[in-house]
This record gives sequence, structure tokens and C-alpha cells, in this order.
Amino acid sequence: MMIWALILIPFIAGLLSLFIRVDVLRRSILIAAAVCHTAIITLCWLENPEPILAGWFAFDATAKLFLSIASVLFLCASFYAVGYLKAERHEPKKDFEEEEFFVNAPEAIFTACLLMFLMTMTLAITSQHFGLIWVAMEATTLVSAPLIYFHRHHRSLEATWKYLLICSVGIAISLLGNFFLAIAASAPDGSSIPLMRSDLAANASQLLSPWVKAAFIFILVGYGTKMGLAPLHTWLPDAHSEAPSVVSALLSGTLLNCAFVGILRAYEVTAAAGLLPFAQNLLILFGLVSMAFAAVFIIGQADYKRMLAYSSVEHMGILALGVGLGGAAVFGSMLHTVNHSLTKAALFLVAGNILAVYKTKIASHVKGVFSLISVSGFLWIAGILAITGFPPFGTFLSEFTILKAIIEQGRYFIAAAYLGLLAIIFVSFSAIAFRMAQGRNTENLPAKNERWLSIVPPAVLLFGVLVLGVYVPKQLTNVLHDIALLLGGN
Repeated sequence: MMIWALILIPFIAGLLSLFIRVDVLRRSILIAAAVCHTAIITLCWLENPEPILAGWFAFDATAKLFLSIASVLFLCASFYAVGYLKAERHEPKKDFEEEEFFVNAPEAIFTACLLMFLMTMTLAITSQHFGLIWVAMEATTLVSAPLIYFHRHHRSLEATWKYLLICSVGIAISLLGNFFLAIAASAPDGSSIPLMRSDLAANASQLLSPWVKAAFIFILVGYGTKMGLAPLHTWLPDAHSEAPSVVSALLSGTLLNCAFVGILRAYEVTAAAGLLPFAQNLLILFGLVSMAFAAVFIIGQADYKRMLAYSSVEHMGILALGVGLGGAAVFGSMLHTVNHSLTKAALFLVAGNILAVYKTKIASHVKGVFSLISVSGFLWIAGILAITGFPPFGTFLSEFTILKAIIEQGRYFIAAAYLGLLAIIFVSFSAIAFRMAQGRNTENLPAKNERWLSIVPPAVLLFGVLVLGVYVPKQLTNVLHDIALLLGGN
């Protein structure tokens, strides 16, 4: 029943929001659905729910971790969205050089798509059948596209078109991967193993290795496109930059994780089939390439939202690298998933506060954030330190765990590349972000009173990252260990 509730609550709330024309009631439904979803997730941690539909949807360790991240981020984003929509409704209609605000964009559609986005992510993460994972992953693309086009600007239209086109190509490639997996599960006598994750893993010795390799390559490339692994990431900077900041937070903190789950499901089957080194080498390659691409494009980046987007490419690379290394690095990768999601979502929300005041995404045009919006300025610097792995934030602990595993494995070249790229990104981030926070407000803008709905959600997320740098709860540690063991780590 609990899994049904996780799916149906945002679905029903999304349908209702389409027909409600009273803003306060619609926003209340958004908050209520988010609170209910998080409350049910909490109950699932206390009492593991039974699978539904003959095991096609289940709350295993992977689903427990990734769906919890999605639910918490959506809860924070929903509170932020209420304040955001109120401000957008009263924003003067002006022609801004960098971004237009709320131009004939129906709030009802925006709210409905947000809730449907939560529903489709729940489907994608809890699905145990590779065909269902594929369907749910495509559904997340379709319901999130209108969110990117919210501002009805020509740049947001271009970003939405690129998002749909590139992700659809990626999802088509992953469909071929599913076909190859079905061939691998076929026997000469005409029988076949169902494309359920558990069935494939349990009977992995019967799978045809060449087809399993082909399936993993296509699934990795297909879902890697949506995850933002370089060089398949080209939709990501535009979509994250042009979408409303609350949407950017969800795209970076939750959508990319959904694609990562699809890759992990395929990785588990590939490892069970005795092809672990093959899959690991591919993930290490994509991980390092993603970090390198991000480092190059972050240097001197003019747009601070695009800077955060390229940071997502970097951290998706770190996640892939950690899983590919195996051993303790898998545990570090799973912990880093939590840290990155919380931190990046907080940063995009704070970026939205900055954008609302300065009306520009050009970093060089933003000065004196500390003096103008002091709380957001503090959160901005805290988030930048966290996302670059500065202690005592949780990102430092997870990145250090991965580094420790690399050194213990004697892969010193990878360790040097890993540290070098992290250093380049840290310097580049700091040079841009600190100039924005400090300096003199050259536009002579008056100091703003910040709404609590715009500062409490990112503050809560960053506080969580700070706590994880000092103390990782036992329940979370156990889940991370379970996933690591499932993926061949320790």
C-alpha cells in the first residue's frame, strides 16, 4: 500500500491542480502532496513495504536511498516554489536582457507538471523491470520539459527543444540496450529469463556474455545522456540555465539521479554475469572524461547558473568513477550522491534569489551579494565551499573516501587526475563566486528583505550536508553498505 501511495498521491494532486483556479488552494495541494510523500518515505524506512504488482515495483536499498533524496528535495523545492510563484505573480512585466519573468505561463500547468515529475521519478526509481524503467525514464522527460519552458523565452524554448531531442535520442539508445538484454536472456529452446532485475541477477550465469556487454554499453550511453555524463551532456547546461531555479534544483538533484539508477540496475546484472571489470572500466572512463569536460567549461564561466550546471557534470563523473573503481569507492559514491544532491539543489535555489534581485545571470554583473541579500550571500558561499569539497561539509568526506579507495588500489594516475581536476574546479568556482559575494554594488540597488520561503529551504539542505560531514546516521550507513555490496563494493 505504501508504494501505491507514493505513486498515486502526486498523481492525483497533479490532476487536481489542473482544475483549481485558486492560487492559494493549488499551492496548498503542492505542499500537502510533498509533505505526505516525505512522511510515507519516512514510514518506509521504519517498515520496509511489500513489493506490488508481482514485484514489478519494490522498495529495495537502491530505491530507498534515491527516492528519499528525491522526496526531501521535492519537499524543500515545493516550499520555495510557493514563494517563487507569489513573487512571479507580482513581478512587473519588463523586458530584461537576461531573463523574462512569468510571461503568460499558467501556474496550474507548472504545478501539475511538478507533481507529475515527482510521480514519474517515483516510478523510475522503484521499477524493477527494465522495460518499466525505460518507460518511466521517458515519462520524466515529457513531464519536466514544460517546466524548463516556463518563462516562454526564445532561449528557454531552445533549451527545451535540445533537452527533448538529445534525451529522446539517449532514451532510444537505452531501448536498444533493453533489446540486447532480452536477447542475452534468451535460450536456444525458446525460453527466456524475465527482464526483472532480481531474475536476471539470479540467473546471470545463463546470460549470453557478448549481448550483456552490448546491452550495458547501450544502456550506459542512453541513460548516461540523461545523467549528464560527458560528452553526452550537451543538453544539461542550457536546460539548467534557462529553467526556473526551483526546476534547476530538481533537475540537478533528482532527475540525474534517476538516470544513474537505471545505469546501476544494468551494472548489477552485468557484474552478476561475471563482466565486472568490463563495466568498471567504462564507468571509470566516463567519470574522468566528465570531470575533465566540467573543469574546462567552468574556467572563466560567465553565467553562474551554467557554472552550477557544469558542476553537475563534474559530480556525475565522480559518481560514475566511484562505482567503477569498486571496493570502498562504491560506498563513497553512494554517499556522494546524497551530498551532491542536497548541495546542488541548495545552490540553485540561492542562485534563484540572486537572479530575482539582480535580474541577470552574468556573474560579472553581480557584485556585493553579501551587502544586498546577506543571508543568501552567506548561503551562496557556504554552498560553493560545500560543492567544491571543502571540510567539514559532507562532500569532503565522500570525495575523500573515493580518493582513499583509489590510493589503496594503487591507481596513482587516476588519483593524480582526480585531485588535479578537483583543484582546478575549486579555484575556478572560488574566483567566480567570491567576486559575486563581495565587492561593491555598482548598480546601487537597495538592500532587500528576504522572504523566509526563499532562504529556509536552501539553509535546511546545506545544514544537512554540514551534518553529514560530521556524522553519518547508522540507518543511512547501513543502506549505503547494502547498495555497495550489491554493486560489488565493500
